[in-house]
Amino acid sequence: MKEAIVYLLAITAAEMVTAFVQPLWGIVVHIAILVTVIMRSARIVDKSQRQLVLSLALVPLTRIISLSMPLVNIPQIWWYPIIYGPLLIAAVVVMRILGYNRGEVGLSLRFIPIQLAVALTGFGLGVAEYHILKPEPWLSTFTWSELWLPALVLGGCTGFGEEFIFRGVLQRSAWERLGWRGIIYVSFLFAILHVGWLSWVDVIFVFGVAMFFAWIVKRTGSLLGVTLSHALTNITLYFIAPFLF
Repeated sequence: MKEAIVYLLAITAAEMVTAFVQPLWGIVVHIAILVTVIMRSARIVDKSQRQLVLSLALVPLTRIISLSMPLVNIPQIWWYPIIYGPLLIAAVVVMRILGYNRGEVGLSLRFIPIQLAVALTGFGLGVAEYHILKPEPWLSTFTWSELWLPALVLGGCTGFGEEFIFRGVLQRSAWERLGWRGIIYVSFLFAILHVGWLSWVDVIFVFGVAMFFAWIVKRTGSLLGVTLSHALTNITLYFIAPFLF
């Protein structure tokens, strides 16, 4: 547990540097964390501890890729497949190294009615987060022809990508090492990656959502509902709510 807390504090510090000091220095700190957890995982004998430490490599890797990709001249909507493509490959590699099968990381279709009910919460969550952040609309007009492709790309990348990494691989390894505290641990990691919005209200909101998503995945054994809810949250936040409010 102590080692897990050290990495949690290190990642928090790296995010603070990224948001409040200089993104370049934030990348440097995240690279140092990434190298440390990979090297450390190779030397750990205890299986559950090794699994948790190695899976934590996905957190600094998320920030390193998102900050270092040369995306300036690329339309914003295409940033997401460029960023999440390598992240998903990395998550699958970590999953294989740790010996998890698809069912163990939530890649299953179970309790479909419950999953669909969870998916519908995304609209309310998106509206709530819009009132916290008030982002600028990504679309010039609210029409189906302008909406469908950006919504599909954003929802698919952030919805499935982030849920597979955090509620799939990371939550599995954290639960095996930390028990119920692993849900809190991973939820805090997920929330702290949102500090770049410069809103502590949003960080607290995201932590609450992450706890809800984590509980759903633990109870149902499936990422389906939270993936759809996460996708709908971001679609509402950037594409729907700006035109409604």
